[in-house]
Amino acid sequence: MYGSFLASEFKKWLRDPMMSFMIFYPILFGVVGRYLIPWVAESSGFNIDLFADLILVSLTLLTPQIYGAIIGFSLLDDRDDNILTSIQVTPLSIHQFLSFRLITVTVLSWIACIFVMWFSNIGSLPLENIIAISFLASLAAPMTGLFINFLAHNKIEGFAVMKGSGVILVFPIIALFFIDKKEFFFAFAPGFWPAKAISSLIRGEGLLQLSYSQYYFIGLIYIIILNIIVYKIFLHRIKM
Repeated sequence: MYGSFLASEFKKWLRDPMMSFMIFYPILFGVVGRYLIPWVAESSGFNIDLFADLILVSLTLLTPQIYGAIIGFSLLDDRDDNILTSIQVTPLSIHQFLSFRLITVTVLSWIACIFVMWFSNIGSLPLENIIAISFLASLAAPMTGLFINFLAHNKIEGFAVMKGSGVILVFPIIALFFIDKKEFFFAFAPGFWPAKAISSLIRGEGLLQLSYSQYYFIGLIYIIILNIIVYKIFLHRIKM
């Protein structure tokens, strides 16, 4: 059942030109990090090492935002077709239906983040850290998709919400310019925690306010709590 459901989901994504393009967007991010940025740096005398964490964070955090938009638009389609309402009178519960969709997009986002961080080869991070940080960053994908659905009623509104919510990615990037306690002004942004985890590895332990492990596990708890809150709000919204 789940295999056929997953296949139908991919077919639905690929039928929409915008969504099919977004699925492969992380490949572009990896290519930019691996080839374009080093070429620009070599041509202009720009030192990548000085801003390695800034570049890698920017490429990595954009990836779950893209996949969050994909699942967000997919759920908007389901709402337009009254699928979420119909599910409630079938043996398949709404929790099973949504959980499968959200877990699928999280796994896809995780794989995409791993590819972007590994293929871009910026900062020379160990593979185990790439896998761990990619998981942390990918948890923003389901939250983004549900957030889009909480605020939007159709794809046009959803696109506007996606662009607006993208502004929150600016805060983790700004936070990278602070190594004192002022950095925590930006801790409300989910991307702050993976961004600082990346920065602590590239800059070295002891320079920032917390260690890599502290940034990672506090961020993990925080993003899980945010996902639970947004999920409950979304369920309340569709049952109204």
